[in-house]
Amino acid sequence: MVNIQLPDASLVKDYVAGNEDALAKLIKRHESKIYGFIYSKIPDKDITNDIFQDTFIKVIKTLKSNSYNEEGKFLPWVMRISHNLVVDHYRKTKKMPMFRETEEFSIFSIMSDDCQTIENKIISEQVEMDLKKLIEGLPADQKEVLVMRMYQDMSFKEISESTGVSINTALGRMRYALMNLRKVIDKHQIVLTN
Repeated sequence: MVNIQLPDASLVKDYVAGNEDALAKLIKRHESKIYGFIYSKIPDKDITNDIFQDTFIKVIKTLKSNSYNEEGKFLPWVMRISHNLVVDHYRKTKKMPMFRETEEFSIFSIMSDDCQTIENKIISEQVEMDLKKLIEGLPADQKEVLVMRMYQDMSFKEISESTGVSINTALGRMRYALMNLRKVIDKHQIVLTN
């Protein structure tokens, strides 16, 4: 007997109609792609497993509440959910003291020597706080691209895939984000160095 693979849309309808096995098939079909995406952003198996599970908890809640709008795009929709959960994870962890980030983000690497004085450390922390406030003031789409690019070191291709916009749109959003940051910095004469 030939094993015919049902399309995602059919499995979604079957699951909503009460067939629990349909969800298991969807998860099995897409788990390596979704898990791999999460792991590429957070290379920690425990956190990746948690986010993977949280992704499908959200999928189940959305499907059970009949608020899923089927447009034949189940996988991109699930990828967006997992992407948002990854961003949420980074937002939560970024609220902690962020000394390890200074190596990753060029504007924070303002010290030329490895040994910081107390004064320089305070200045560096203030620069980080000021910059975060400026970024929070950006429009959501620009902030999202800037955070993904600068904090998560994602390529514009990865940003395009995870947000569902074209590479040119992602590039445009980054450009506008930087322009808007410069305008605010110039307008208020903010100094982001010591």
